[in-house]
Amino acid sequence: MPVQDSREGQNSPGESPAQPPGSPGGNRPRGPGAIDGVTDFMGLRWEDPQTVRLTIRPELINAGGLLSGVVTYALIDYCMGSTLWVQTSAEEAIATISISVNYIQSAVEGDVVCRTTLDRRNRRTAVMRSEVHHEDGRLLVTAIGSYTIFPQRKGAAGPVGPAS
Repeated sequence: MPVQDSREGQNSPGESPAQPPGSPGGNRPRGPGAIDGVTDFMGLRWEDPQTVRLTIRPELINAGGLLSGVVTYALIDYCMGSTLWVQTSAEEAIATISISVNYIQSAVEGDVVCRTTLDRRNRRTAVMRSEVHHEDGRLLVTAIGSYTIFPQRKGAAGPVGPAS
């Protein structure tokens, strides 16, 4: 489901813009829900701004034969970013300050789903928590994160998505 974003000219999760010229793939349209090359490669799919789904496939498995921690970290970062993104105005930008991840279990196949809760937001910072569950219900990962909220730079192109 596309995320509704009132910011003209700025993409939000769920939109499928073409890749910029010169990027790998040229002007190839991105996959459904992809907001950049990372989300396209990983196959992230937004159910809503607070919920992002990923199907495990061989390219996302590490040398140990398990879902890569890099993948789950990115899943969390993008989900936290989109959770906060829909709470900002067109004059605001966001960036990750810190995310602490606790890897409880891993998976090798199926879907994983990240759900994020915004615990607190003020004018300059936000704090969130996420859980990643396997489709079978197992808790795989917990995380807490903080983001900075700052004014858009004058004349700068706006962010392309929630965790730009």
